[in-house]
Amino acid sequence: MDSGWLLFATIAVPLTTALIIMAIPSTYKQQVRWVATAAGFTMFVLSVIFFVLYNYKEGGLQFDLRLPWLENVAFLGKDGITLHLAVDGISVPLVLLTGIVIFCGCLISWNIKYRNKDFFILLMLLVSGVFGVFQAADLFFLFFFYELAVLPMYLLIGVWGSSTDFGTYVRTNGYGAMKLTLYLVAGSALVFIGILATFVEAGRGTFDLPVLGQVTYSETFQKTFYPFFMLGFGVLAGLWPFHTWSPDGHVAAPTAVSMLHAGVLMKLGAYGIIRVGMSLFPEGAEFWAPALLVLGTTGALYGAISAMAQRDLKYVVGYSSVSHMGYVLMGLATLNPIGVNGAVLQMFAHGVMTALFFAMVGAIYDQARVREIWTFGGLSQRMPRFVAFFAIAGLSSLGLPGLAGFIAEFNIFAGLFKTYPVFGALGILTAAITAVYILRLLAAAFFGPLNEKWAHLKEMRLLEQVAGAILIVFIVFMGVWPAPFVDRIAQSVLALPGIG
Repeated sequence: MDSGWLLFATIAVPLTTALIIMAIPSTYKQQVRWVATAAGFTMFVLSVIFFVLYNYKEGGLQFDLRLPWLENVAFLGKDGITLHLAVDGISVPLVLLTGIVIFCGCLISWNIKYRNKDFFILLMLLVSGVFGVFQAADLFFLFFFYELAVLPMYLLIGVWGSSTDFGTYVRTNGYGAMKLTLYLVAGSALVFIGILATFVEAGRGTFDLPVLGQVTYSETFQKTFYPFFMLGFGVLAGLWPFHTWSPDGHVAAPTAVSMLHAGVLMKLGAYGIIRVGMSLFPEGAEFWAPALLVLGTTGALYGAISAMAQRDLKYVVGYSSVSHMGYVLMGLATLNPIGVNGAVLQMFAHGVMTALFFAMVGAIYDQARVREIWTFGGLSQRMPRFVAFFAIAGLSSLGLPGLAGFIAEFNIFAGLFKTYPVFGALGILTAAITAVYILRLLAAAFFGPLNEKWAHLKEMRLLEQVAGAILIVFIVFMGVWPAPFVDRIAQSVLALPGIG
């Protein structure tokens, strides 16, 4: 099979699966689970194939596929709109990340009983959009897939999500779903304006990114419209102060959706800043880099301090995600190769470790029906594998050498100290705060004397253990042998204009 069509298959598989599930009667819940899991496994295998086959020595866009859609339309010009798919060294690790998380999410979701047919249909639509964004080399389709990835979240959270009772008030799943949707649609509006302005300014009659990348835009235009992409995509990346939708959305979402939400969807925002903003407007990126650095650093510190104050396990992970995505934005703001390399590495590292976090939180919540940290105690005596899996995610989060988080954060901090030493020191401070709240959480909830209230708890389900083990394999793989990731990412980072 032509490699471009194989790339197209990663989008076609979830869409086809959604159609197949539609044809299955809703009473056949087990068959729905098997079909969805088979599709998840297929996407996982395809993503591994692309990661392995990507020729990092050659670099650039590979597995190229062009399918004309609208041609010779008067206002577009002769090239029109083309479904142009390709991946480079930045996008191929993120394609791999998506394949890993969707397969693990399908395994975790076997416990969905209420309308599981509808749940998996929406999950497949969501992941097809994610794959599309990471593969689209046409701005029109990149935006189309971006919206396809975001919009199913409203129903997934609103129907299958959970509410959080804080005693004095309740944060409902409907609130989390609506807040997420409003914020992300507002960000999308900024992106849409930026895309149309770029299309008109380029004057090439096409949305094709390689063609638009050859255009020299005026410095004024770049400085004016780069913020539309920085802020528009930045909302999905958890950019402070537009991050508040994220913890509420994480907490309200069902487990698999939280895994995809924090593990993959937030990466779409950072990826959009790289693929569109930094690639097309290097002078704009340089001009606005200090602002992005300040906002990213504020988000990293704010997220870490907020996570330390939380009592709900899921809110700890939610604010931790805001903090770690702050690292990503700090790395992008350095505009030097090692810092941007670190940002992309952090996108993958955070994706697998936060997916593991949410999978484990879901595992304990399914049995205990509470997530209050201080009500637990000594769970390692009842659920040793669960505690071990959660601890690995936590140790990766605080940057323990040998796990994925360390290599990513090391590159980001090295890039920061090279360009902005003061912000590098603030990054180290954030890492120290992260270590405090992670170790405190582990000690309070999982070690010490067993709280007899939880003596009835059992070890995780087999499928949860399998999903957790897969995520741990990649956390350790990247931590011990980061070369396959660095080799692929570095060539494409160096090819970005303005990086040096």
